[in-house]
Amino acid sequence: MLEIKALTISINGRYLIKNLNLTLNNSDKLAIIGEEGNGKSTLLKSILGICEYAEISGKINLKGNRIGYLEQSISANKLDKSVYEFLFIDETDYYDKINNLYKYLKLINLTDDILKQKIRTLSGGEKVKISILKLLLNEYDILFLDEPTNDLDIETLEWLENFINSTSKPIIYVSHDETLLANTANMILHLEQIKKQTECRHTLLKIDYDTYVEQRLRKIEKQTQVARTEKREFTKQHEKLQRIMQKVEYQQNTISRADPHGAKVLKKKMHSLKSQEKKLDETELTEVPDVEESISFFFEDVEIPKTKNIINLNIDELKVSDKVLSKNIKLDVIGNVHLCIIGKNGVGKSTLIKLIYNELKDRNDIKVGYMPQTYDDVLNSYNHVLDFICPNGSKDEITKARLLLGNMKFTREEMIGKIKDLSNGSKAKLFLVKLVLDKCNVLILDEPTRNVSPLSNPIIRKVLSEYNGTIISVSHDRKYINEVIDNLYILTTDGLLKEK
Repeated sequence: MLEIKALTISINGRYLIKNLNLTLNNSDKLAIIGEEGNGKSTLLKSILGICEYAEISGKINLKGNRIGYLEQSISANKLDKSVYEFLFIDETDYYDKINNLYKYLKLINLTDDILKQKIRTLSGGEKVKISILKLLLNEYDILFLDEPTNDLDIETLEWLENFINSTSKPIIYVSHDETLLANTANMILHLEQIKKQTECRHTLLKIDYDTYVEQRLRKIEKQTQVARTEKREFTKQHEKLQRIMQKVEYQQNTISRADPHGAKVLKKKMHSLKSQEKKLDETELTEVPDVEESISFFFEDVEIPKTKNIINLNIDELKVSDKVLSKNIKLDVIGNVHLCIIGKNGVGKSTLIKLIYNELKDRNDIKVGYMPQTYDDVLNSYNHVLDFICPNGSKDEITKARLLLGNMKFTREEMIGKIKDLSNGSKAKLFLVKLVLDKCNVLILDEPTRNVSPLSNPIIRKVLSEYNGTIISVSHDRKYINEVIDNLYILTTDGLLKEK
């Protein structure tokens, strides 16, 4: 059991959470949702007592429970360890854990060959899997999971859903995977920044994700409708009253001094009207709901002919160093198709899509944009946000970039700030802005929806589904695959197979 009372978190005077009260019991599966930068990961770290950059007050009672924490990424000082060392160095109950090791390896679709590998050499999905494996081996009482679905293949995603649903252990998790949220959460904590990101608000309900989204939208629509109706009626009454008052005022100004009785009647009438005006002005109207604005972006003037030849790929062996990942890969792409490559973790999807990008990037007849799995592979070459999206630095380009960044919910400080200070979700949106500014008609996307809020992802999927260019992507986001993709391929050790 976990108890939190009056928890308040701020960073440099900006409040992320005020007076949060929360009790977590057995079988509670609490999903924390909200836009990038709203404090989801900071909240997890604050509860765990490992947040060094925020000001925190309130009471947190973990009641002696052993807490397992899955970070967004494995820390750099562990990347050169073998998987075996990562799992067992400095661990107690070694023999009990080793007995369970092979059972759990099978559960998450890994073989014991991986134990000898350096963590640095693993795919993104394999790194997540061994982090989950470490949690399982330690049998913690409460689990804190920060983006557990990142880079997982669909088979393991389904296993993770089953694990979350079947365990009685309380789980607090941050995820952008709407399917996982819909299938597992029974409590929702929504963190928002409202009033142009000057105030924070949180909503905590014991409810499933789909019901929460549906009720929230219905409440917003109903309150907006009531507020507008009341405002119209108020304006109508106010204008009517003003017309009467102007008429009485005119009569007062033009009445003869020889008619004191009439003047007295008009004065009394004006007094009554002003009383009505005061009462009307004191009427409490329903306010239009103050909600965090959605992101907004679109591609303009982008298209590609349906007969345009994009790529004819023929690879005998797909390799990383000396390791062969797949063989006999053939892929022909023409026109404005939207295709996605899926497959098990470690089979080489990111390696393949990076190779496709390198094949296409220098073409003069198409404009290619790339969003890598590991953002820093590209972003480490840049210091500031505007350096990346406005390399030429012209006034018009910067003005348009700022507008797009604002539509993507970047604050002014983030727009002029350093890339290293951005969250992964903000980095993902930075790439989307870059693709729009560069007017790319071929998009090479490695997990484009992975780090973006589940409340923003529907907008991204809609924009990409309506995109008139070519999309070649890797994704395990089941909603993305269903809504955006018209050609699905499975990468296996024996090649690339088109799903029928």
